[in-house]
Amino acid sequence: MTVVKEFPRPAPDLVAAFRGQSPATLHEAMGKKGAMSFPIKPLYQGMTLFGTAVTVSGGPTDNLMIHAAMALTRPGDVLVVDFKGMTEAGPWGDVLTEAAIQRGLAGLVIDGCVRDAAAIRNMGFPVFCRGTSMKGTTKTQPTGDVNTPIVCGGVMVMPGDILVGDDDGVVVVPQAEAAATLAKAAERERMEEGLREQLRAGRTTVQALTLEPYLEAGGIAL
Repeated sequence: MTVVKEFPRPAPDLVAAFRGQSPATLHEAMGKKGAMSFPIKPLYQGMTLFGTAVTVSGGPTDNLMIHAAMALTRPGDVLVVDFKGMTEAGPWGDVLTEAAIQRGLAGLVIDGCVRDAAAIRNMGFPVFCRGTSMKGTTKTQPTGDVNTPIVCGGVMVMPGDILVGDDDGVVVVPQAEAAATLAKAAERERMEEGLREQLRAGRTTVQALTLEPYLEAGGIAL
């Protein structure tokens, strides 16, 4: 088991620039990369998150490494846990949620389940996971690492990467690509606004997106 206490972090103003960003737009801006797999969704609709990744590899039956990672977090961090896709246990509940709130965490992303879902909703803490399971885990048979590269939801996550989540799911922006991704996302938003203006002016999506050649190639005439 490896526990890394310090790692390079992105500048706070760079992380702050991701507030309100659309995960779908960021995914497109990175060349359709970084999107976690479909099962990783908000525990409740309307939950959003953005922040710096603190990574955990653990499970699938013991959550001690989550507790260890929690002790190393800073305000604004997102705890990202590879719990091996385990759906028959909930290694995270209301007690860890309270700890996360007191430490100022921005959210949890876990490739696994959580429990105490109603309490977490009432506490207002963003959680993205595979679902819920009332079954507990042990703290006496630890395996895994903290702040090493992990795969969560099918995506490589490094400590210090930036995560953004909303109802569509979670996207991972590598720290080295963060500034460039923001610029490309802004460009894409301007392009999409131009498309919306064309639609308001009465054009069809076929016209606005210049889809006629593809329809013609398929033998379709409108």
